[in-house]
Amino acid sequence: MDHARAAISNLFGGEPMSYTRFSIARQMDGDNSHVEMKLSADDEEGGEVGRPEHLHASMPPPRRIGKNLCFLVIAAVLLLLIGFLIGYLSYRGRMQKASRCLDGSGKCEMTPTTSYLADDDETEEEEVSGPPVFYWPKLKELLSDKLSAEHLQDNLRQRANKYSFEAGQSEDEAIASYIHDQFASFFLDEVWNDEHYIKLQVKSSSNNTVSILEDGKEEKLESPDAYVAYSKSGSVVGKPVYVNYGRKVDFQKIQKPGVSLNETIIIFRAGKITLAEKVANAQEAGAVGALMYLDPSDYENTDMLVPFGHAHLGTGDPFTPGFPSFNHTQFPPVESSGLPRIAVQTISSKAVGKLFSKMHGEECILEWKGGVVGCKVMLNSTSKMTVKLSVNNVMVDRKILNIFGAIKGFEEPDRYVVIGAQRDSWGPGAAKAGVGTAMLLELARVISDMVKNEGYKPRRSIIFASWSAGEYGAVGATEWLEGYAATLHAKVFTYINLDAAVLGSNHVKISASPLLYTLLEKTMKGVEDPTKNLENLYDRVGSDWVKTVVPLGLDNAAFPFLAYSGIPVVSFGFCNKDKEYPYLGTTQDTVENLKMTDNLYGLMRAATEVAGQIALRLTHDHELFLDFERYSEELLAFQEKFLPYDRDVQALGLTLNWLFFARGDFQRATDALRRDIANSDRENRIVRRALNDRIMKVEYDFLSPYLSPKDAPFRHIFFGKGSHTLQSLLENLHLLRTSRDSVDVNKLKEQLALATWTIKGAANALVGDIWDTDNEF
Repeated sequence: MDHARAAISNLFGGEPMSYTRFSIARQMDGDNSHVEMKLSADDEEGGEVGRPEHLHASMPPPRRIGKNLCFLVIAAVLLLLIGFLIGYLSYRGRMQKASRCLDGSGKCEMTPTTSYLADDDETEEEEVSGPPVFYWPKLKELLSDKLSAEHLQDNLRQRANKYSFEAGQSEDEAIASYIHDQFASFFLDEVWNDEHYIKLQVKSSSNNTVSILEDGKEEKLESPDAYVAYSKSGSVVGKPVYVNYGRKVDFQKIQKPGVSLNETIIIFRAGKITLAEKVANAQEAGAVGALMYLDPSDYENTDMLVPFGHAHLGTGDPFTPGFPSFNHTQFPPVESSGLPRIAVQTISSKAVGKLFSKMHGEECILEWKGGVVGCKVMLNSTSKMTVKLSVNNVMVDRKILNIFGAIKGFEEPDRYVVIGAQRDSWGPGAAKAGVGTAMLLELARVISDMVKNEGYKPRRSIIFASWSAGEYGAVGATEWLEGYAATLHAKVFTYINLDAAVLGSNHVKISASPLLYTLLEKTMKGVEDPTKNLENLYDRVGSDWVKTVVPLGLDNAAFPFLAYSGIPVVSFGFCNKDKEYPYLGTTQDTVENLKMTDNLYGLMRAATEVAGQIALRLTHDHELFLDFERYSEELLAFQEKFLPYDRDVQALGLTLNWLFFARGDFQRATDALRRDIANSDRENRIVRRALNDRIMKVEYDFLSPYLSPKDAPFRHIFFGKGSHTLQSLLENLHLLRTSRDSVDVNKLKEQLALATWTIKGAANALVGDIWDTDNEF
């Protein structure tokens, strides 16, 4: 008590006060700082006046207690400010360090997944022993170390010595069961099957035939084992006409005044566009039949090969358009508008050479000449020769299985990255389906091992999908999207396609949504080029690689994810520049033929690493690695293409300004979102999730909301099919100059309105809450 009284007396009674010493000591790990305050009496530790570490200040005794209280308050405030500044500087240092570790631009001593966005209580837990946590560089290194070319080789070997994996048949079901068992053996969190009941068109017991009719005689030209699914069945007869690759530009060159293609049978070579698009162009020109072949100039050593294919201008089951093919659904009697109304068959280039030799007429122009000798465009006016095409295909009902496995996220398990590969094939399908399936199994094995055995905890879920009936137009994938449309567009934020990832070695082939360009570029910089030592894949593609991105076609399983469901996609692989893989879609697509590709398993491993890095980065980072600002550049590129037609539009009493204003609104919306992200409390998981939801919805918001998915399934204004797309609008504007009378002004008005309000709607959605949006431009 005496000491207490003395202390109080010294404080309020005017005795000389002791010094206050602040000791600022930084912990060795640089994580925390503390402030230590010591109040020392004059005689503490035997201190002497004048010692540097015990500086005393003698003050005259105060006359009022209030004055002393004032000094105490000031000292407390100063203490608080100093503590706050020290804490802030320490926090900022951790932030900068975490940022360097996350983007891989700096070296990291530690590798926590939680990093700077962890809750306070979780930050405490990182200091004690427990499961290891990862920064991105360590995670990337772990993936690379675990990927095995030997495992890829073993997986691909499943396709060896097999003739066919036709959808819904025994071999397809056998490999589906194998994949299911493999997923289970990897201890994935969930493994399940999804059944669909679909209608497929298959070859009948007798082969289709192509014959030449001349002078009352019928000569069989060819009767191949291959067929084209969804062709019109029956026999048709017509004069043969060769139209290069069957593109619209090719038909425009041949359709001169006085030249009619009505009741003809069109011949075209494979490549450039899908078979279904070629058939649609031939049908539009008035043809009754179409024949496609592999030209030796594009496909080497294929004189006798006949490819399989399908002629449906769409994806999914064409007899349940817009509906899921579940067994318990009562379907209305509808058909896809993309089904052809003409007969279609594939033949060999040898048969085409024989047909050309019997065609007496106009020779091909130089750019249309391929590897078949004696190329002819059409018969002369006096020739009576015709071609007869007989198609005997039949419809069957089949059950197909999609196989799934999932690794659940630890923070947002209801947000998914989907990695998928086609499983079925008409022939052995080593390149078409075997490579992708092998990569899918390897990614499932490695990522599961990282989670189960290494302690990695992905924030979001990863789903591995094996699709059936891909050969018929991504049927399995599309039916899954249709069956769970309401769920998937809100939860799946990226699809990674593995199909046909290795078709050559000297060139990189990329198809992707603009949202993934930045991530893909960073990924390529972090994956070694298997064909060149000490170089990465980015060194091979160069800084202008975006200009070489290949638009997604109907034959790519990623297409319905992007154009139908509005989900960002990426498809990455290797090929030979200017040379197609000759055996794709044929009975010679064998493992032995594929192994002739230089460094096959090294290329497969590199493609697997690209896919794996993308999946891991998207499920690792706090902020979704989707470059939502990239679409501003895409819109600006279209605006520059539209500008030359501004006066032509004004002459109709219309304007392009509203479209341009909508683009400006989208630009401002992306700027606003970027500011919101920069100013947000990133430690708040609710805020973080809300911002990520705005990011992941960007792709979906470019699906035109003014169209029915049943009537126009591919509603994306950039990558879809139909008059609502920006490309269709551009083509219509071009017609204002080349063929003004053919332009439907009301249709043009509708195109402008739909494009404008789709872009404006995307801008409003990006802004966020409804009170932050309006309908003003």
